[in-house]
Amino acid sequence: MSDPAPPIYSPREKLFAYAVHAYTAMGLLCAALIAADVLQQNYRRAFLWMIVAVLIDATDGTFARKFRVKDVVPHIDGRKLDDIVDYVNYTFLPLMMIAGANWLPAPGWLWISVPLVASVFAFVNTGAKEEANGFFLGFPSYWNVFAFYTAVWFSELGRGLVLAIALVLSGLSVLPLRFVYPNRAPRWRMLFIAGGLVWLAIIGVILWYYPQQPVPAALLWISAVYPVLYVVASLYLDRRLRKT
Repeated sequence: MSDPAPPIYSPREKLFAYAVHAYTAMGLLCAALIAADVLQQNYRRAFLWMIVAVLIDATDGTFARKFRVKDVVPHIDGRKLDDIVDYVNYTFLPLMMIAGANWLPAPGWLWISVPLVASVFAFVNTGAKEEANGFFLGFPSYWNVFAFYTAVWFSELGRGLVLAIALVLSGLSVLPLRFVYPNRAPRWRMLFIAGGLVWLAIIGVILWYYPQQPVPAALLWISAVYPVLYVVASLYLDRRLRKT
């Protein structure tokens, strides 16, 4: 028997599929704007562009599934495109900011090579995204979040503690610990998503103050609630699901 003929998709379907890939690639436009602001030491605006990049990354998968991008344009690897954009925006540029702002002991450029290398090995690990189970394997390279809290809390943290946290997170990137993939969480998915949106809104309010005015301490502590709950919930769900 001959193989069945491959499906034929309409120009409209292909247009939408390519548009989704272009939407994902818009994260690189954000990256260029982030890089420009980092070089100008305009960290507030750089963080705002990071938020835009996060929103693109959080929504492009939904569009990809809706328009069956993998089926319609299979010659373009959307997963690889997404990983490239994420590595630049979530790892490379935030760590460049941390080194350039002298938030690490000298030589900062040498120290950031540790998380840069650890994260790239996490990205190329084919099992890093357990989409079926709703987990990331290892610390999911949220260096943009680390850069933000380093910026707003640097006077309390100091370079030594910033380095210590960076090294611990680097180690977690390659360890077999699992953290929830918010868009595909095995439990409480809407709480993860809604909590993340509220958290981003709080970050936006903090950036309204930063760096010209002191950020209210209460606002900073409120903003830390979601990241802490995310870690605790991830460890709980990981442990619970391993037992089932």
